[in-house]
Amino acid sequence: MGETGVVIDPRYLDHDTGRGHPERRERVAVLLELVQEQAARVQPIAARAATGEELALVHDGAYVEEVALTQHLPRYAFDADTPASPQSYATACLAAGGFLALLEAIMAGQVDNGFALVRPPGHHAERTRAMGFCLFNNVAVGAEYLRRVHGLSRLLIVDWDLHHGNGTQHMFERDPGVLYISTHQYPYYPGSGAMEEVGRGEGEGFTVNLPFPAGFGDAEFAEAFTAVVEPIAEQFAPEFVLISAGFDAHVRDPLGGLEATEAGFERMARSLLAIAQRHAGGRCAAILEGGYDLTAIRHCAAAVLAELRGPGGEVRPAPASRASALLEQVRAVQRRYWKL
Repeated sequence: MGETGVVIDPRYLDHDTGRGHPERRERVAVLLELVQEQAARVQPIAARAATGEELALVHDGAYVEEVALTQHLPRYAFDADTPASPQSYATACLAAGGFLALLEAIMAGQVDNGFALVRPPGHHAERTRAMGFCLFNNVAVGAEYLRRVHGLSRLLIVDWDLHHGNGTQHMFERDPGVLYISTHQYPYYPGSGAMEEVGRGEGEGFTVNLPFPAGFGDAEFAEAFTAVVEPIAEQFAPEFVLISAGFDAHVRDPLGGLEATEAGFERMARSLLAIAQRHAGGRCAAILEGGYDLTAIRHCAAAVLAELRGPGGEVRPAPASRASALLEQVRAVQRRYWKL
């Protein structure tokens, strides 16, 4: 059993979203407490700030400069949901760079896998636009970094956040080197993520969307992994597994209508870690996305960390659930590209 790295930093509290905003600093405060309790069982990885050049791997340089300018303003709103304070740019750079620090530690063999517990989240951020609480697309920066710096050619991104990761999908939808798989509530914010969205051009077939109605929970997530996620990921044979780990699909979360529990997230993490062990030398990195109930986010992060630390158990096929008919529709779409 190897080491599991964790990136977390008190500076993630500095991004001030204002009174009443769900993406608040307390989300990381409860995770700082969790990591302190688990200090003997995880390897701390120091966060660093992503450089402008690193952010420009996936973002337009002019957009990076636009975010940087918010340092000089008392308050700024990119949209109704996405505010910035004078500290937000530095914090967002530290979020993306914290994930890069984790990836570097894994690639160097210092740790086997890990979890970057950062904020602000990233998967809604587009190449030229902040949205959905997100300033920079942390997981996309990390994926492109692995390709450009370390020469990896097959990356799997699994996004189990309540909301569809529109930014991540759009950044890689024409790219056959990145397989993007998303489970999400649908129809819901941000409006993208229909099962018919499968990628474009050379990337057609490398986007997999599993749109869940409100009410789906652990059983439906498990069947989705058994019926769709696992067989496609096995055929793709990734060299690195990245997880956009939002916990707002939890039954306690105030922003959505899915009903997962920490046991469901634990099973999904076990499944993806097993795929990483079979194809990627165990290289697996999760990064925090959403999750707005403080109790749920703490319990879910603890469950995923426990799974990453191993030794892990058998991933048994899930029985049929209420998702069976929907998943057969997804399989019908994806059979054009994969053996299902």
